[in-house]
Amino acid sequence: MLRFDKLSLRRGIKPLFYDATFIVHPGQRVGVTGANGTGKSSLFALIRDQLHADGGEFYCPKDWVIAHVAQETPADPRTALEYVLDGDEELRLVERQLAEAETAHQGERVAELHNRLDIIGGYTAQSRAARLIHGLGFKPGEELHPVNSFSGGWRMRLNLARALMCRSDLLLLDEPTNHLDLDAVIWLEEWLKSYAGTLLLISHDRDFLDAVTSHIAHMEQERITLYTGNYSAFERIRAERLANQQSAFEKQQREVAHIRRYVDRFRAQATKARQAQSRLKALERMELIAPAHVDSPFHFSFKKPDKIPNPLLKLLETSAGYGDKQILNRVNLNLSPGDRIGLLGPNGAGKSTLIKLLADELAPSGGKRETAQDLKIGYFAQHQLDQLNPQESALAHLLRLDPKATEQSMRDFIGGFGFAGERADSPVAPFSGGEKARLVLALLVYQRPNLLLLDEPTNHLDLEMRFALSQALQEFEGAMVVVSHDRHLLRTTTDELLLVHGGNVDEFKGDLDEYPRWLAENRSADLRKDRNNSDTEHSATARKEKKRLEAERRKQLQPLRNQVQQLEKKLDDLNSHSRKLESALADPAIYDASQKETLKKRLAEKTQVTQQLNEAEEHWLMACEALEEAETLLHNERA
Repeated sequence: MLRFDKLSLRRGIKPLFYDATFIVHPGQRVGVTGANGTGKSSLFALIRDQLHADGGEFYCPKDWVIAHVAQETPADPRTALEYVLDGDEELRLVERQLAEAETAHQGERVAELHNRLDIIGGYTAQSRAARLIHGLGFKPGEELHPVNSFSGGWRMRLNLARALMCRSDLLLLDEPTNHLDLDAVIWLEEWLKSYAGTLLLISHDRDFLDAVTSHIAHMEQERITLYTGNYSAFERIRAERLANQQSAFEKQQREVAHIRRYVDRFRAQATKARQAQSRLKALERMELIAPAHVDSPFHFSFKKPDKIPNPLLKLLETSAGYGDKQILNRVNLNLSPGDRIGLLGPNGAGKSTLIKLLADELAPSGGKRETAQDLKIGYFAQHQLDQLNPQESALAHLLRLDPKATEQSMRDFIGGFGFAGERADSPVAPFSGGEKARLVLALLVYQRPNLLLLDEPTNHLDLEMRFALSQALQEFEGAMVVVSHDRHLLRTTTDELLLVHGGNVDEFKGDLDEYPRWLAENRSADLRKDRNNSDTEHSATARKEKKRLEAERRKQLQPLRNQVQQLEKKLDDLNSHSRKLESALADPAIYDASQKETLKKRLAEKTQVTQQLNEAEEHWLMACEALEEAETLLHNERA
């Protein structure tokens, strides 16, 4: 278990939390929540022994294997599959030891290591790693591409797969959905539900937390409180607690006011002075209840657009793609004021392509894109965070949009996005991803668009900002098209779902809860299609690739065959030795008093040989099962 005992932590002069006392039991899945800057990532660093507590104690079992997602994205020339396999450190260690033993022709050691490899799932490791890679959105075959051929976001997915590959006792995930689309989020959600170890998860995705967690550790006002239940249960319990606290605070304040009035009234009177002093001491002894408080510095809304033409934008038989690759084919779409559209579709189907087409950032390759004369687009995409001027402040960015506005009005506006006081004057360069996203949203809101195009707007935003954004979007009077892996945002802000798939854009007939089932059915259909395609492929290249894969599989079978043969030879030798000992023990002469020491020696030897036989037979059976499973797999591939 993880035990936090009166734990305190500071970063520089800033206290993050103090007197944190709670226990996380094995197998619990804990969501760690709180506003940005409250110390969630620092808590993870403390658990990984990268930071040390300023007070109190933290205990984690020494033999626990801890997995986490590395933040660096190395330009590794190896394949993605090999990179992910590195997540299982024991597997790699056994593989190295096995190679050394085989080079040294240490037969018995080779057999032991093959047995260990089987116990830790080494013979299925590659298929497990491939499933992780594909589940996180990579296409079949991409697991064989070098790591350095992928962009930074996709390398982060490989880092996540590598952490999941580790057979860990404790898994630390810090906002794992930031670089994922909805399909990958749904897959990860299912994977984590079946994770057997202890999970600590930092996330700002309500639906994800609800589906995965059994407890919530909430950080606010320099405190950590552990709640039982998922995020929705936590919100209910916390709301009740805050309501009770506020009620108790108001009641106590009335009592304090009453005592003060009595003291002020009768302190000077001799007959009442003693009672007044007594009540004053009672007031001093009273432990004051703090007023209920919720940390949310965000408060903004979309002002009514200057003009809202109808229709705003049309796509007429419009196609789009990149180079020779066509992504969207003859799309028809009519956007009118009040439309609130969420885009669904598998990874790579063209959701972001459609958003870029609507935003006029991608020229159509066919058909027409017609716009109203007074169309004013507010487009949010992740690349816009990098287009901020790192040397300018948040306030300067805003003033550039409207030089005639007063500085105070601009400060009031941008304060609603969490940039108050000195923070509004700070350069953008050291801002976190969440702060940059808030600034881009502030710039977008200020311009009063009548069409909002939002491509993953919640990445890096904490729960409070996501809530403020969803509230503002609900009141927006123009049209909106959004791509998001945050299902709570989609539920609360959209009323129509479009499915982007196979080059088409059509209405999704179900609701958001039915989308995972559609995904699963679509994957099954794709697998069947791939199998059918592979059955009809008779080109020389296909035959060559098939032979290569079969040769590789046969090569993997050879160590198993060698192990079975070595164990069979060991069994023969032990059985032969056992028979000789049985013959010796069957001779009456050995029971003569003069042969007492020889008898003891033979009996001990027989006990040892019997034990070795039992162990060898068990290893032989396991090796035969592994070989049979591998041969069946090869047979199925040939079929």
